[in-house]
Amino acid sequence: MTVLKLPWYNLLSLYRSHNPNSFMAASSSTSSPQRDTCLNFITHLLQTLKHTIKNIFFHEQDLEDAEQLSQALPQTVVSSYSSRQLKHQVFLSFRGEDTRLNFTAHLLKALKDTGLNVFFDEEKLEKGEQLSSALSQAIAASNLSIIVLSVDYASSKSCLVEVSDIMDRKDTQGHIVLPIFYHVDPSNVRNIGGSFKTSFEDHELKRPIDEVKRWKAAFVEVGKLKGWHIIGGKFDRPETEYIKDIVEYVIKKLMNNYFRNASEELVGIDDQKKMILGLIEQEDTRIIGLWGMGGIGKTTLADVVYKEVSQKFEDSCFLHNVSEKIEKQGMESLRDDFLTELLKQEIRIRTPSIGQGFIQERLNNKKVIVVLDDVNDSDLMNDLGVQHFGEGSKIIITSRDKQVLKNGGANKIHEVVKLNENDSLQLFSIFAFRQLNPAIDFLNLSYKFVQYAQGSPLALKVLGSRLYTKSKRDWESEVDKLKEYAQPKISQILKRSFDGLDELEKNVFLDIACFFKNESKEDAEEILSRCYRGAVSGISNLLDKCLIDIITASPFFSIEYCECISMHDMLEEMGKDIVRQEAKELWKHSRLWNPKDVYQVLRYNKGTDLIQGLKLDMSQIDNLQLCPTVFDNMYNLRVILFYFSGRFWKKSSEKKLLADQDDSVSLPDELRYLFWDYYPFKSLSSFNPINLVVLKLPHGDMEFLWNEDSYQNLVNLREIDLTQCKKLRKIPNLLSAINLKSLCCNGCESLVEHPCLDHLAYLKTLELEGCHNLKKFPEVPNHFSILELDETGIEEVPDSVEHLTRLEQLCLRKSGVKKVSSNISKLGFLRSLYLSHCPITEFPKNPSELYLSETQTEFPGNSILKFRSLEFLHIDHCNNLKFLSELPPYLRYLFAHDCSSLEKVSFTNQNLYELESSDDSHEFFMLFSNCFNLNQDSISNIEANAMIKIGSLVKKWEKESDCDPPSLVCCFPGNEISANTFEYQSMSSSLILRPSPNGCSGRRYLVFVICLVANSAHVHKYEDLICSCECQLMPTGGHYEKLKSEWYCSPEFESVQYTGDHVLILFSGAMVKNDKGYQEASFEFHIKKLDFLSGEEELIKVEKCGVHVSYVA
Repeated sequence: MTVLKLPWYNLLSLYRSHNPNSFMAASSSTSSPQRDTCLNFITHLLQTLKHTIKNIFFHEQDLEDAEQLSQALPQTVVSSYSSRQLKHQVFLSFRGEDTRLNFTAHLLKALKDTGLNVFFDEEKLEKGEQLSSALSQAIAASNLSIIVLSVDYASSKSCLVEVSDIMDRKDTQGHIVLPIFYHVDPSNVRNIGGSFKTSFEDHELKRPIDEVKRWKAAFVEVGKLKGWHIIGGKFDRPETEYIKDIVEYVIKKLMNNYFRNASEELVGIDDQKKMILGLIEQEDTRIIGLWGMGGIGKTTLADVVYKEVSQKFEDSCFLHNVSEKIEKQGMESLRDDFLTELLKQEIRIRTPSIGQGFIQERLNNKKVIVVLDDVNDSDLMNDLGVQHFGEGSKIIITSRDKQVLKNGGANKIHEVVKLNENDSLQLFSIFAFRQLNPAIDFLNLSYKFVQYAQGSPLALKVLGSRLYTKSKRDWESEVDKLKEYAQPKISQILKRSFDGLDELEKNVFLDIACFFKNESKEDAEEILSRCYRGAVSGISNLLDKCLIDIITASPFFSIEYCECISMHDMLEEMGKDIVRQEAKELWKHSRLWNPKDVYQVLRYNKGTDLIQGLKLDMSQIDNLQLCPTVFDNMYNLRVILFYFSGRFWKKSSEKKLLADQDDSVSLPDELRYLFWDYYPFKSLSSFNPINLVVLKLPHGDMEFLWNEDSYQNLVNLREIDLTQCKKLRKIPNLLSAINLKSLCCNGCESLVEHPCLDHLAYLKTLELEGCHNLKKFPEVPNHFSILELDETGIEEVPDSVEHLTRLEQLCLRKSGVKKVSSNISKLGFLRSLYLSHCPITEFPKNPSELYLSETQTEFPGNSILKFRSLEFLHIDHCNNLKFLSELPPYLRYLFAHDCSSLEKVSFTNQNLYELESSDDSHEFFMLFSNCFNLNQDSISNIEANAMIKIGSLVKKWEKESDCDPPSLVCCFPGNEISANTFEYQSMSSSLILRPSPNGCSGRRYLVFVICLVANSAHVHKYEDLICSCECQLMPTGGHYEKLKSEWYCSPEFESVQYTGDHVLILFSGAMVKNDKGYQEASFEFHIKKLDFLSGEEELIKVEKCGVHVSYVA
């Protein structure tokens, strides 16, 4: 954009040089023909300059009478002059009697709170101004008008005058108008119905017909604009949410006001536009790639940026749908058209390349901006000659393929991100309702479509347009179709990406769409690599082409987080639609996933060699007796995935696929992936698992997998999951499973032995939790890092444990262990040790977590002092424990619940330690509940340690402002609050205190620490305590400020029963406040018992409360 700054005296001098006699009499007259001629000259000059140069700023400081000039100049010039002196950014039009004291008042406050200058009503008019003139000037001096259309709005003559003026300026000056249909139907505004009809009929009796017609026309046009429809009532959203949305929208509109040609449908694009504009400003960035899936908004973003910056370049060209045009007219023809537009001359090159010569030299001399839209071949950049463009040129390329952008030399590649939920709902509403929010009756349905679209602007536009003016019943029918059938308009655009894939990539894409969406990336690569050579590369290419995505999530039927393959729902439906079109008959489809379809094939034995995969949600079918030969004709079957949806949240699932009289079923040897929840047969004896990669049979009825006598080649097997197979007695020999990575047998209650595993170099996970009859400690590879053996029958941790040199975590809670080898002290990497019900005398060298619940453990002398690395110490129900001496002062988690013999607790000198944390957490938990033998010195030590930790937390939080907020919970038996520590006390659940005045001029913080006594007079036992604090702070001459904090006083995932009175010391980051000269602080405390299973709450009386205040500069 070219900018010319011309002071007025330069313009006058320019005129004087052409008319030397024109100013001879200027000094004697403020108005003269010469001055008028000068003004005319300046006017025409400015109009010409504005027409050619686009943007001019004027300096008025040399004018003798700026006001006279503004009267003499035409309106277009006055507009340029006055725009620099706008009084208001927003004009608010409303019917005072309807909304002044409620909605409009709240909207006004919200707008002003963001710093916007809003014209509200006549109270802001200067003295002597007439209402109508002042209103017109206020509208002219505003960028945007908000019209709050209430029931009686049209009954007001002044409101209709405002609307008429506002709409005139919208049409002539691009004034932004935003209607809010407040408790009125937009159709009644468009059609002048309801109360508006009555109001206009009254006006027609009292006002001139032409005037009322003008009002009507403007009113109808307002009704056609997109805005917010607020119905009200208990089923609508709160008005505060609407106001928040409106304010955000107004700010976006005002920020983009200079870009007046932007489409109203450009929702949620501002941040990305700013980012690309920033890249264009960078000298070292020449080629910018916009990358994303089809329909995500790449072309729209490129168009917005192009329109905004193209005027800064000598020439520009936006080449739409490049790939499609090349198919239709060929590369050479497209190139010639492209160069013709850039060089403003008919260009016809008869050779494949531009080559050396005059055309190349001309391109070298041009600073241009070019957009190449939808490019799928990196050679295009060379073919079009973009490398010859002059210095400072910018090339924006949109593509679905990241590799094309890389090979094409893109300096920066920006992934176009999907819309968030709010922007998605707004864009959908624009097309579905022609307004900025959904009708309240359609809100829940709207969210379903928004959820399906997953932030795709294309999908939101297509779906919204299809539903416009449709009935609610039609909407519900369309929702039902979403997951069953692909949307043709959307699929047509998305399918172009699929058509460009090679055969391997197409198969990998279809397998992911039908079976492996949300599967772990590692597992999917392993499985598909056994199906297709080069599958890993195929997955990588699909990622580059935006047909899949990699996210961090928990994969199918797992709670562990890892890299998973994700796919947009619309791409998934497109893939399934491609499979549906393979044939009319179900059994001729390559992949089946619909429960009804799979049920039909299994029930009627319709399987064929064309079927490569079956996926069945068994919760969607009736019981079915399976024939042992049901899979015989499906000898190309590679995937079986039979599962119950949502089974993690169900206590049990009913078996649906039932075994016949036979003990096993004949499975195809081509199987790579076998997941069968509640497998109904006794074994897999007739199956050759030579190609199998993943075997998952949770809750199965197997007694064994296959016969020990028959050798099984398991070289491809990576994962075995036999969770909750309660009849399984033995795991077969795994000598050939040399690539096995995971073996999970949790809950196999009948398992009495498992094979030696120490030869499995790749084994990372072994889970045997809940194997009650398993007596022997497992033989695993020396590199093993985690052993989960909770609730097993294992009786001894043997001396051979010393060979597990990389072991980091050993879990043996609630197991049968009666002896732990002293060799455990040799394990230098062992950080977490979980034991219960067994004695232990030797500990790991550098533990960070010791879980010794119900163990017969004592810590003689200073045995814990050496554990400088210790952060978690869990020693509940250790009834023989009497002393805890010289504890590390910054122990994060100390859980000593129900240690009935514990008498003495002491902490070492905090100066020997620094406050450190392995996971950047700033939380402390100290629980000595039901330790009734603690002496007074120990209680004082615990209290003092809590205060030391709080002081350290505050200092650390000051230095690291971006860290998690600090918190502390400390609990011990008693009913007294220390007067030495908590200087403010009350014998009730509330107190008021007055902070000490700030004696220095600098800033300081108030730090509040809470102490409560929980009275158990009416509750013998209580568990899962929740404490809360509500505080009001009164500054000098100000309004109350409120703060609130809440503490859960039970360990995570543990239920603790308290008996008798207990003292609680509490602190959180919310209890730290920047001191604004507070004169008074009032506190109200509550304690409640919560039963998480039933959701029932019971209040517990706060017998006493205390507060300690410290002042931190």
